[in-house]
Amino acid sequence: MTEELTQFELLRELEPVAEQHLNHHLKMAKDWHPHDYVPWDEGRNFAAMGGVDWEPSQSRLSEIAKVAMITNLLTEDNLPAYHREIAANFSQDGAWGTWVGRWTAEENRHAIVIRDYLMVTRGVDPVALERARMAHMTTGVPTPTDPRWGGVLMQVAYVTFQELATRLSHRNTGRVCDDQIADRMLQRVSADENLHMIFYRSVTGAALDLVPDRMMDDISYLIQRFEMPGRTMPNFRRYSVMMAKHGIYDPRQHLEEVIEPVLKHWNIFERTDFGPRGERAREELAAYLEKLREDAGRFEEQRDRMLAREAKRDMQIA
Repeated sequence: MTEELTQFELLRELEPVAEQHLNHHLKMAKDWHPHDYVPWDEGRNFAAMGGVDWEPSQSRLSEIAKVAMITNLLTEDNLPAYHREIAANFSQDGAWGTWVGRWTAEENRHAIVIRDYLMVTRGVDPVALERARMAHMTTGVPTPTDPRWGGVLMQVAYVTFQELATRLSHRNTGRVCDDQIADRMLQRVSADENLHMIFYRSVTGAALDLVPDRMMDDISYLIQRFEMPGRTMPNFRRYSVMMAKHGIYDPRQHLEEVIEPVLKHWNIFERTDFGPRGERAREELAAYLEKLREDAGRFEEQRDRMLAREAKRDMQIA
């Protein structure tokens, strides 16, 4: 009964797929270096080294660009917590172990390059940023108390959506920075995230073939409870609202550019291999997606009204 496989048995059954897509990833991944994406000639010392400390006028980033950059960087900073979570759910041997190490090394470059860019260009307050990093990494990623959460199936499915969401957030952040250097840098980071998503999406697809009811149940469960990994950082809720308001990552994008494309790739609503458990989970998911669509519409209406009021106010002030 494949649906009753243990975690060890699942890892063993899925390891050939992990190895296949690890090898594909290594062929596709571009070798790049963070220092090549940073305008070092803009750098200067801070006060501790005889220079001048940061003050707001030094930044050429808009407020929303600052918020998005900080949110994305702090999300990347929490890599040790993600590594622990993934390493605990995957094997540290064979293809699984190689993937965990490679993924961690590639993700680490993202925090390196974004922080170097922000320090050299004085894009954000470095003291506030460091305090937020310390607070966020100290908290880490809280382990959900729900006993259903965890295991290789839930993990590969969650990270599929999370990687794609992070890719979208980085890409849209690059566009609001109004800086070709930042845009090029975040395009590079986004390309990494997309390749990571492809690995996890492929493994999850194989798990759907192996244990369709069990995997469908997990997919439905996590989508209905999905949260971004940066949710424990300082100001996350306020920053998320600002990013949604400015189209960096909003409910419509979450639905139509993250969830639905992945579900379509897995052929979720056309599959014929589900039993009662899988069918029930699929029906619950379909109902939830309809709710998400309605929520996205309401959010857009509220956002349009808010932006219209702000535009009117700005015209009156001018």
